[in-house]
Amino acid sequence: MIPDRIIEQGTLTTDGRRAAVEVRIPWYRALPASCIAGATLTVDGVAAPAESLRWRLNGRERTFADMRDDTAEWWFPLDSAVLSGDLPVPADDAEHDVAVDLTLYIPYIVIGDDEVLHIEEHDSKTMKAVTA
Repeated sequence: MIPDRIIEQGTLTTDGRRAAVEVRIPWYRALPASCIAGATLTVDGVAAPAESLRWRLNGRERTFADMRDDTAEWWFPLDSAVLSGDLPVPADDAEHDVAVDLTLYIPYIVIGDDEVLHIEEHDSKTMKAVTA
């Protein structure tokens, strides 16, 4: 697991209403979208509402529920995804504390009867926001 590289440094964007950050997979192999169980996005201690979170992978933006059964779309270790949510972050010269929690299922590591490895990773970075 590679949790310190989840958030891509310098990728915080905002339109004044929604904030977004690029994230990288904290695993050494590609995973299908169905294995991305959820995430949280927090900026300056304020969390984006769970219902507002969206995940853009390979050009498609969806909710985590939309990806639950998607085994055709894959997240590769060299590709960034974009996590966004309703957070009014100003695009000013201030530094912002950004945190992402990510929950993944690893389908090929079976740890019990019909149970696969479940990982929860966290990363935080400080960066300025730019206008989307």
